[in-house]
Amino acid sequence: MLRRLYDRVLALAGHRHASRWLAILSFIESSVFPIPPDVMLVPMVLADRARAWRIAFICTVASVLGGLLGYAIGAFLFDQVGRPMLEFYGYTAKFETFRQTYADWGAWAVFIAGVTPFPYKVITILSGLASLDIWVFCVASVLARGLRFYLVAGLLWYFGEPIRAFIEKRLGLLFTIFCLLLVGGFVVIRFVL
Repeated sequence: MLRRLYDRVLALAGHRHASRWLAILSFIESSVFPIPPDVMLVPMVLADRARAWRIAFICTVASVLGGLLGYAIGAFLFDQVGRPMLEFYGYTAKFETFRQTYADWGAWAVFIAGVTPFPYKVITILSGLASLDIWVFCVASVLARGLRFYLVAGLLWYFGEPIRAFIEKRLGLLFTIFCLLLVGGFVVIRFVL
């Protein structure tokens, strides 16, 4: 089922209203949908590299707005919508594991989840459930999602098709390493220096 859904989303990248579909996908992926917008972002940028920055902008804005929906689900509808959705996608264990990390790191957790392969919808719902300051959530989300989408679009714009396989296979790992180094640097500054 997930593969068919993935193929359908990928096909939308060639649709004449692809930008609208990309915005919708970016919005719902941040709160309820399992397929990331990169599935459309990559072929759309490769098809028209001059629009790379506009495509990244659409992903970023729609993703942050969708994140606000996830925040609202966590804040107001967790038992009715949030918990059943997390169970449906099999994210309950990730959610519970991340809950403690979240309590310790707050905005940094939002940022890290926003750029890594960690399901962003989990963090948006948890942010609402934990009542993270909405402005802190928004700033961290804009920075994280913007970094992610603009980096992907920028790599595709600069390198074109040859970078596609690299992005699809290793970008999640690179983002994870980047975030570990970033957090590690702050830990060193706080506890060592």
